Amino acid sequence: MNTTAPSPAAAGQRGPVEHGVRDQIVDAAQAHFSRFGYSKTTVADLAKAIGFSKAYIYKFFDSKQAIGQAICVQCLERIVAAGEAGIADGKTAAEKLRRFFNGIILKSAELIFEEELLYDIAAHAAEERWPSVVAYLDRAEALVKEIVLLGRETGEFERKTPIDETSEAILLVMQSFMNPLMLKHNLDDLPEAPTKAINLVLRSLAP
Repeated sequence: MNTTAPSPAAAGQRGPVEHGVRDQIVDAAQAHFSRFGYSKTTVADLAKAIGFSKAYIYKFFDSKQAIGQAICVQCLERIVAAGEAGIADGKTAAEKLRRFFNGIILKSAELIFEEELLYDIAAHAAEERWPSVVAYLDRAEALVKEIVLLGRETGEFERKTPIDETSEAILLVMQSFMNPLMLKHNLDDLPEAPTKAINLVLRSLAP
């Protein structure tokens, strides 16, 4: 029996994997959420705005959250890509870790707060731990673990603390700048505050 969980991108989606109508619904939802907000919009509102029936929308998404999830996945993929680009640019493990979090945080602030339509969705996703958020955090932890292992191999980082504990602790320290609900209260302190936190993390990793 296949026990593989559905991908975050597919959570709550129905019908053919590739279908132009699904993209049309997502695009229309983004425009509608930007004007009225995610929490104040219903599937009936979206159906009326697009010119479809609710029943037709439900052929492609099983709920409003599933539509928000599709938007959230796109946003988080761009955020992770910014972090991965930072890793690629770093020469040492310490520099890779610093650039990874700088990329994640700056792209989060750009997407979630400059494109205001995404904040309401991101806040719901973070608070309710949508599958896209869980997958994003798992991916971030895996990337942090790779950087820490590299630092241990090169002698930059200490080797005594269990790797899982180290990776989880680093993410806990950085949550104030990765979680949109918390980042909202720290925008005025960018980029100085996360730089201080990363400096603290790197000092704790020193051999």
